[in-house]
Amino acid sequence: MYFVERSRLDSPLSKLVLHLPETTVLGWIQRAWHHEDPLGLLDAELNGGPYGFDTIFEAIEEHSLPCPQTLDELRELLDEHLWIESEDPIRLDGRGLRVRTDDDEVDLAYFFLEDEAVTAHPDRLAYLVNDSWPLPSDAAASGAAFTPDVALRVADPSGPGPDSVYLVRVTWEHPEPRATNLNRREMIVFRGVDLPGLADHLRGAAEPVSWESFDADLLRSLVGPDDDGIGPALDRYLCLEPYDLSVRGVWTAPSHEQILTWKLPEPPPQARLEVAEHIAQAARYIDDFFGYEQLFLFDTRWAAAHPDLAQSLLRYGTDWDPFAP
Repeated sequence: MYFVERSRLDSPLSKLVLHLPETTVLGWIQRAWHHEDPLGLLDAELNGGPYGFDTIFEAIEEHSLPCPQTLDELRELLDEHLWIESEDPIRLDGRGLRVRTDDDEVDLAYFFLEDEAVTAHPDRLAYLVNDSWPLPSDAAASGAAFTPDVALRVADPSGPGPDSVYLVRVTWEHPEPRATNLNRREMIVFRGVDLPGLADHLRGAAEPVSWESFDADLLRSLVGPDDDGIGPALDRYLCLEPYDLSVRGVWTAPSHEQILTWKLPEPPPQARLEVAEHIAQAARYIDDFFGYEQLFLFDTRWAAAHPDLAQSLLRYGTDWDPFAP
């Protein structure tokens, strides 16, 4: 079984991925229930455990709770005794446990996912359980196809070609109403262009308009007049102020000329950037409290070679629960 925590971790992916010896979430909870030192078990197997998860074990001792024997009994106990700060209900079924909360600073989520679920639903879970940076960079041959199964926001104008580029940005703060690192509306697609042609396409697009397409506007603003490919724009992205553009009180993306007047520093050594022909991956380091935010750009040829990673990454950026409709 996998344990995954999405939070402010010291990782370019802002998540912790572990594989546990138990095969079911009920089995792991039962073992922890009878363990002589359950908090020590959290330290040993879950890196201390996610924020608030220890409250269930405190309740076991305080109320002499009986060990659950079924998922229904476990769900009832978690609903009553597991402390979370979220309007989303605890989600427990035969695929595992999925919980959303926050630590008063950012939204967090954690997951106990059974191996059978990961095998059965790679299009939803492949990226969530991935713990390697960077993602593979090989791509399919020209003419390959990829059909995403999530809603996307089309960035205008579209190009003339058959391919598309997908933009996934996972950040702690975003200008969209009620948007956080765990929930957005849709990820962005640039139609009719591949990644090698994206910089030229963005140079020919209109000026930024509003937060309705903020990530697309920001990327457009980062592209310079003489850039060869998208790499230089992502170099500038890594150099932005630690707390994003909101620290300047600006949520409409600035022009490229305005960005250059900010006298961008060199990116911190913790930042990560990998640019290949059909996928670009950036992990922008904020500080030792918030850690990183991520930006992925991949085109049809990369997605066709890695359809499960591509589909699950688009879901990851859109909704905290990989099994959301």
